[in-house]
Amino acid sequence: MPVPTPQLGSYKYVPETKENLDWADLVTIDLSLYHTPEGKKQLADTLIQALREKGFFYVKNFNISQEKVDRQFALGKEFYELPLEERSKYIPEGLDQGKFNGYVPAGRRIVNKELGIKDQVEVYNIPKFNGDFPHNHPELIAQNLEEIEGFARSLHTEVLDPLHVLLAIALELPEDYFLKLHQYDVKSEDHLRYMKYNKYPPEQNKYLENWVQGHTDLGSFTLLFRQPVAALQIRYHSTNEWKWVKPQDATLTVNSCDALQFLTGGYVKSTIHRVTVPPADQQHVDRLGLLYFSRPNNHVRLATVKESPVLQREGYTQNDFEASGNPVPTMEEWTFAKQKWQRTKGYTLDSKYQNATILPGFKEKPYA
Repeated sequence: MPVPTPQLGSYKYVPETKENLDWADLVTIDLSLYHTPEGKKQLADTLIQALREKGFFYVKNFNISQEKVDRQFALGKEFYELPLEERSKYIPEGLDQGKFNGYVPAGRRIVNKELGIKDQVEVYNIPKFNGDFPHNHPELIAQNLEEIEGFARSLHTEVLDPLHVLLAIALELPEDYFLKLHQYDVKSEDHLRYMKYNKYPPEQNKYLENWVQGHTDLGSFTLLFRQPVAALQIRYHSTNEWKWVKPQDATLTVNSCDALQFLTGGYVKSTIHRVTVPPADQQHVDRLGLLYFSRPNNHVRLATVKESPVLQREGYTQNDFEASGNPVPTMEEWTFAKQKWQRTKGYTLDSKYQNATILPGFKEKPYA
């Protein structure tokens, strides 16, 4: 029998933690300043400093209403209230080979080998709406697909396009340089994600150090909408200290990813981050995330940008693949090689997994 479609209600955020955590000191990119040459230059300077020092930053005044954001959280919440049997119909074929659009169930990884505790993370990924991807969704999503498409497209026009322009300015490149590598109508593996970290029972939580180990994202920028359960931590590039990321009202939290590291020869670093056990006053609630993963177009070869005077002056002229003499992959090749590694089932805290060669010329590292 078909599963009845729930009515989409309002979304209520849980209270923030009252604990005094060691919060990261992150800068904010205020896009209200973006529309003048002086404002762009100021924001470009702020952005490149943030990317070089910490890799995470906030964005505000991005012209997407809180009501629209709340609607997406409500959709995510309702999706995870569908029966597991219904959600599981949308597990992608080839999940173990790196396919990721659709539903990824919890329990594929062992997070504590001694006690056999498995991960409690569920993911639902929705690809681009440019004609390159089929959109086979449960009725809840299908009935709201036009709204979801509008929201996803607005993340490009209102957030990602300005960030790519600012990065180009900072590297003394033509303003449209990175826009040409991230065209919405050209195939790429960008996706909107509803992500649920189900709470662990207290008797398991006390044996866990992290819910998701330290890692980097594989694309260009990751956008994370504010949600109040504290668990995200970043590792500062400069000191290797782990810091908590504080949820800020009416902001996006953004981090730089692998593709930008390759394209800039390491001048921009991919940010190491993890999801740790929340503070005690939030361990009784689930953690629902709304994210968007931006990636260069599939055909883009991830070679260091040669046209940037900044990279030439600073000596950032080769990435890992170029320095080792190995072929430089396209974004598509990189995406599915790393996704296949990320989707490995079983225990992933051993050295073989953590030091795996993703492609010739690039080995992963343990990040704790």
